Amino acid sequence: MSARCRSGWAPARPESAGTARADRRAVRRRLQPLSLYKLLSHRGEKHLMALRTKHDPSAPDPPVWKQMGHVPAAASSTATLNSSQQEKHWKSVVSRSVCDYFFEAQERASEAENVPPVISTPHHYLLSVYRHKIFFVAVIQTEVPPLFVIEFLHRVVDTFQDYFGVCSEVMIKDNVVVVYEVLEEMLDNGFPLATESNILKELIKPPTILRTVVNTITGSTNVGDQLPTGQLSVVPWRRTGVKYTNNEAYFDVIEEIDAIIDKSGSTITAEIQGVIDACVKLTGMPDLTLSFMNPRLLDDVSFHPCVRFKRWESERILSFIPPDGNFRLLSYHVSAQNLVAIPVYVKHNINFRDSSSLGRFEITVGPKQTMGKTIEGVMVTSQMPKGVLNMSLTPSQGTHIFDPVTKLLTWDVGKINPQKLPSLKGSMNLQAGTSKPDENPTINLQFKIQQLAISGLKVNRLDMYGEKYKPFKGIKYMTKAGKFQVRT
Repeated sequence: MSARCRSGWAPARPESAGTARADRRAVRRRLQPLSLYKLLSHRGEKHLMALRTKHDPSAPDPPVWKQMGHVPAAASSTATLNSSQQEKHWKSVVSRSVCDYFFEAQERASEAENVPPVISTPHHYLLSVYRHKIFFVAVIQTEVPPLFVIEFLHRVVDTFQDYFGVCSEVMIKDNVVVVYEVLEEMLDNGFPLATESNILKELIKPPTILRTVVNTITGSTNVGDQLPTGQLSVVPWRRTGVKYTNNEAYFDVIEEIDAIIDKSGSTITAEIQGVIDACVKLTGMPDLTLSFMNPRLLDDVSFHPCVRFKRWESERILSFIPPDGNFRLLSYHVSAQNLVAIPVYVKHNINFRDSSSLGRFEITVGPKQTMGKTIEGVMVTSQMPKGVLNMSLTPSQGTHIFDPVTKLLTWDVGKINPQKLPSLKGSMNLQAGTSKPDENPTINLQFKIQQLAISGLKVNRLDMYGEKYKPFKGIKYMTKAGKFQVRT
């Protein structure tokens, strides 16, 4: 949802960083009905925080709050809590005890990914995303469309990653001042306004060693001294005056396959979550079109605001003026099981004897429907029953570890050679007097396949209009496992 500013109005050049901030506030108040990304448009106070997960072995118990920003939806306040327990409140305060509901749900979940994304409490709703081993939680007081809040949380994480190179607890703590400034620009009076990286980097300069030293000596900040050049244009996601010596456009088609395979090898459920990430460094104001050989494969598509939706509906062609730098062009979903090819198979023989404390464990991993591409980065994990005391296994390839405390078996396979399939064989020892487990453990797989989109999606061509130079263009495909489970 882009905002088109009324033509004929242009802000005067500010004289200092302080006046720049005041001018930006005036611009936002004027543009508020046409805010760039008004994802949270309902009244009610929201709170944004990043919590270190209790599933992190290095985290103390109970978990500590690392960053929290109270994100208002209308005319409320913002607050931030850092690791030294210092808070900054603008208007209202919500008690920290509301997070106890989230901590309880975290304790009940077997894994961090299993924490419910939406938690209802008597007076609040807790919405969260889990990325980079950190929980980002929003606390809202009134009912709002949850996907709006979740999308904004993902935007916050992506922005931190773009600013700092990596989004981690240490990086957030080391750059806490920049985090405050970025959050204050991303939300104004509760409405997400500047969520594009180009605009934010003009408002708040990314931290560098030199800039940090200069700011320390001079007492200045990372706040820019002028308004963003693109925020008030009809193309707010792209800054003006872009120039490059080498003009390049790269597109990465990345697909994650989620599947559940039953004991006989049949597919119970399978679906593909795909994205197309772009890195565009082109001079001027180029207009790009991207076409696919089989666009009908794409289902439930979500676009970057730069994409012209009407042309996609009529011609199934992506037409857009790209942002400068890295951005996600679109995300899509393929749910038809007849279109989802399973790239690997697992042969398994896991059994426990009734009258013995021994059990047998054998698994073999092999390629399947990979179009001749190599499967690499294969990692096999299995949560063994509590009665298993230890395991004596021999891998034909890679290394394995069995943790007798958590009962987690991890086998790092690496690449799969079709001529010599990797296998892991051996025995299991059960605790004395322990009965036979009621069910066999499940096997979870991680893998990736370069230069293959498992859905069969292929880019046909990429064309550029509006500029006379000829750019270098590149397309890369990759398939990787999401939640891939084999039942035994």
